Amino acid sequence: ELAAALNERGQARYLRVEFAAALQDFTAAIECQPGFEVPYYNRGLVRYRLGDFDEAMKDFRKVLELNPQFEDAALSLKQAILDKEEKQKRGY
Repeated sequence: ELAAALNERGQARYLRVEFAAALQDFTAAIECQPGFEVPYYNRGLVRYRLGDFDEAMKDFRKVLELNPQFEDAALSLKQAILDKEEKQKRGY
C-alpha cells in the first residue's frame, strides 16, 4: 500500500536527519490515506524536532482523534505543550 510505503520511507529519512524530505513523505502518506494515524504522528515528531510546536501539537491531536489509544501521541502532545510553554517563558 502506497501510504504505508511513503510512511516507511519518511521514517528512514527522519533517521538520516533529512527532515524536509521526511515531512514530504509523511504528508504524502496522509494525503493518500487520511485515516492512517501513524504518518500524522511521525510528521508531528519531525515538526517537534524542528521546534514547530504548534504544528506538532496539531498532528498529535489528529492522531488521538483517529486513535484515542495511541499512547505515544498523548505523551508527545504533553511534551510539546510543556516545551512550548518553556520556550515562551524564556522569551524565544
